[in-house]
Amino acid sequence: MRLLRYGGAWVLDYAYVAYWQVHGFLFRRDASQYLHGERPPVLLIPGIYETWQFMHPVADHLNRRGHPVHVVSTLGYNRGTVTAMAARVAAYLEEQQLTEVIIVAHSKGGLIGKYVMTEPASAGRIRQLVAVNSPFSGSIYASFAVLPSLRAFSPRNRTLKALHVNLEANARITSVYSSFDPHIPGGSELPGAVHVRLETMGHFRILGEEGLLREVDRAILLGEPPSDAG
Repeated sequence: MRLLRYGGAWVLDYAYVAYWQVHGFLFRRDASQYLHGERPPVLLIPGIYETWQFMHPVADHLNRRGHPVHVVSTLGYNRGTVTAMAARVAAYLEEQQLTEVIIVAHSKGGLIGKYVMTEPASAGRIRQLVAVNSPFSGSIYASFAVLPSLRAFSPRNRTLKALHVNLEANARITSVYSSFDPHIPGGSELPGAVHVRLETMGHFRILGEEGLLREVDRAILLGEPPSDAG
């Protein structure tokens, strides 16, 4: 019975991927439409082989909540190394002079977000990171991948190991993850971070779940600096 549930979750997960990849290609939105809002800025970082368009449900929700939502178009399909992609994110933050930034990231995007938080030039610009199904400890499946871009998620990867032992930023990270993630069997826990486990099954379709959006809102509220009033 469990295998059937897991198999069904995997099918639904890739149906979700297919829908949003096609939707993002056919109905591309101008990212500038999300730049209005009075609340702290949000920066979206998608996972590998995803453009920011894959995170439409998150972008729409946060913009309706009053956050200007930023994306780094130069990430493309996010196929570069974590360090290279983090450099592009840091350059964007510097170019736009953004501060008190809330990063909301999926999968590999969480690794990129944490890397940006650990670099002296960009660390001060980031308030917090909400990572969704991010392989902070890598994935045991990555070692068997043919493509170097996927093998980079091996637990033995030097960048991942360095990020894992760097604990300083973890207190400002909320890691939200599915009850079953076929791509990250070891889970998405991170020492010292806030952990939120959702009953959703799958690696991708969590991005369209109302439960995730509620947890993102909750993480942002908890991450707000104390009021000076009173």
